[in-house]
Amino acid sequence: QVQLVESGGGLVQAGGSLRLSCAASGRTFTMSAMGWFRQAPGKEREFVAAISWSGGGTAYADSVKGRLTISRDNGKNLVYLQMNSLKPEDTAVYYCAAGRRYGLRYELSSTYDDWGQGTQVTVSS
Repeated sequence: QVQLVESGGGLVQAGGSLRLSCAASGRTFTMSAMGWFRQAPGKEREFVAAISWSGGGTAYADSVKGRLTISRDNGKNLVYLQMNSLKPEDTAVYYCAAGRRYGLRYELSSTYDDWGQGTQVTVSS
């Protein structure tokens, strides 16, 4: 099992930036991919971005392409989500997730085995 702890959320004005971090611990050597998902009030959890733990390949939801960037630091077991040009519709709880299997679709929450508790991001207009 992998334990995940998110940090870096907060309140920001529209057009501003935030960087989220996710610290992984435990059986991190089993990780194949890391993802970020978000859930806004009254809405279902949705895919934001994902990164391959070994190769570094990335995937993004269309709604965040060009504004959000996922990256990783394998040596420190950290994953980041740099968020620029934030919009009020980006307001949500952001969750970090770790997957231990290969060949699955990054954008599906069922791909991931371990989840963090989430960090709140609020973008004011």
